[in-house]
Amino acid sequence: MSGDDLKEFMTFRREGETRRPISVIKVNDNFILAIYKGRKGPADILIRYRQKLRNGKWSNIRTPKHIHWTVDILIKMFQEEILTKQFIDELMKIWEKEIQPMTQNERDRLELDELLNYDKVTLERFRELSKYGEYNVKFLLLLAKLLMLQEKTNYPKGQLFQTLLKRLKKGEDIFSILQTATLGRLG
Repeated sequence: MSGDDLKEFMTFRREGETRRPISVIKVNDNFILAIYKGRKGPADILIRYRQKLRNGKWSNIRTPKHIHWTVDILIKMFQEEILTKQFIDELMKIWEKEIQPMTQNERDRLELDELLNYDKVTLERFRELSKYGEYNVKFLLLLAKLLMLQEKTNYPKGQLFQTLLKRLKKGEDIFSILQTATLGRLG
């Protein structure tokens, strides 16, 4: 699919309004990720994806939630604990040093290809983790960066993403981790 075809494929209607993506990336043969103008603030982004199903068809357009990537990280950790904790460290470094709140202009010019462009070394380093769980490392890294951008833009003092990473790395009990991921409870 070409860029315009991907944008059309990821266009949806909600509450009578057609939502056309700002940017779309075919992550690989199994995932297509798109961002849209959100409604929580002037620079808010809405994140959606499609996944190739076992029957070869594409899923409906889905909204990724913290619980999805959290469960995927837990699966990866069960298989490759050391490498997964290193991946979590990498995500924490990205949170602390790379991701800043966006302006509306920056959001409107955001290209998903560029967001991953310089992460080839990171992708290669953690490629082994793609064997486990639902998401490959490329999709997970891009999704994580977008969720970080979303949180830092909409909630500059927000700590949900960072708190989840810390709890995963410490190996806290599943109840605490999943409660944070689903309810956003940090306590």
